[in-house]
Formats: sequence, structure tokens, C-alpha cells
Amino acid sequence: MLKSRTISVEVCSYSLFSSIAADQAGADRVELCASPWEGGTSPSAGLVFETLSQTSLGIHVMVRARGGDFCYDAFEKKTMLAEINQFISMGVNGMVIGALTPQGDLDVNFLKEVKYIVGDSAELTCHRAIDVSREPLEVMEALIDLGFDRILTSGQKNKAMEGIEAISTMVEAAQGRIQIMAGSGVNPQNCLQLVDAGVDAVHLSARTTRESDMIYRRPGISMGGVAEISEFEVAYSSQEIIREAVQKIRNC
Repeated sequence: MLKSRTISVEVCSYSLFSSIAADQAGADRVELCASPWEGGTSPSAGLVFETLSQTSLGIHVMVRARGGDFCYDAFEKKTMLAEINQFISMGVNGMVIGALTPQGDLDVNFLKEVKYIVGDSAELTCHRAIDVSREPLEVMEALIDLGFDRILTSGQKNKAMEGIEAISTMVEAAQGRIQIMAGSGVNPQNCLQLVDAGVDAVHLSARTTRESDMIYRRPGISMGGVAEISEFEVAYSSQEIIREAVQKIRNC
């Protein structure tokens, strides 16, 4: 590892509690999201406002109209552009967004609109849409041309450690023209291996759960319609797990 490199730590946060935990643990920024079981969607304005107010972190927000794939219709694109305008007016530090064509290529025309609106007011990160694209290295070159600052990738696998060779290849191909951030399954036990692969940042959720405060629990009904997901567990980011990862990276 090169001692001159500065590796940033980003926490995927779905709540104010998790954002404060990330701040207290020494993370550099959070990616604010909603809908963890859909891989993240745009957060509420309330969560963005409170995180800006109560932390000293860099605040980057997911801009994603829905879960599922990354091929958006005109209504979804209008929604996301409106969200971007709102988030800029709130003073966020970055947007996390990606979009693909039906053929699996980068939706350059839509992302040009995004870049035009954002300008230099916030950083732009392309999320893991790149991992399900047809040619990730071609997508990377297009993102560089568009002026994106960063790519979040798992190396086209479910977990970053499974895709570490592809991540290393992307780092080499990028040649410092865009930051490469490893995400999905990142934890204190494997973060240094990803740093050794050359990434500029690591992205982790440090997710853990606690029991709900509900005492009365009506059986046989699920608000989300997915019985496998307990509605009496509250997920949050562990300050201890984040701090362990931060300390390992700072001390490497």
C-alpha cells in the first residue's frame, strides 16, 4: 500500500441514528438512502435536513426513483431531476446516481441532464448500476467524460471480495481519472484487502439490528408483504463496526 494515499470511508445510512453513529466513529461521509431491501432509493427531505444539521459528515444522497433495474422511464427521470434540484437547494455535498439503457449501456443523455443541473455544486458518484452494465469499463470511460467524481462498485459480483480482481482491473484502467470505491459486504475484516487492490474509498453499511420496542405484536400480517423480513427488528449502522474499519484504514 502507498502511504501517500488517502482512503475515505463512506457509510451507507438509512437513518439519522446511523448517520450520527458514522460521524462519531470517524467516517468521512454518508450515503443517505431509503428502502434497504431494494438496494437503496432516494431518502426523505427530513432525513437529509436532520443529517445536515446534526453531523459534520459529507452528505451524499442516493437519487433513485425505485428499486429494481436502472432503466428509467420519463416519469421516473423527471422525479429524479426534481429530487436533485431539491437536494442541491438543501446543500448536500454529493449525489449518487446511475442509469442504463435497455441494452445495458450508460444512459448518457439522462446523465448529461443530471450533470448540467448539478454543475460544480456537488460531487457525482455512479452507484452499482455499473455492476449490471454490459461493459463496465466502457461505462467508466463514459462517466469520466461526463465529469463524474467517483464509482461505487462490487466488481460485478454480489460482494466486493468476490469481485476484487475486477475492482483492481478498474482501478488500473482508471489511472486516477476517477475515484473507485468498493462496496457490498465490506467490513473491518476485509477492508484492507480492498485497500490493497488500489481503491480510493470503501463503502460499508455496518448493519446490525435490535429488537423493536413493540410489546403487542399482531400475528399473521405483514405491512411489506414479505414474511421473511421481520417487522419487529430495527436495522441500524453499528458505531463500533464503523470505528473498527476506520481505525484499520487510518493505521494501515
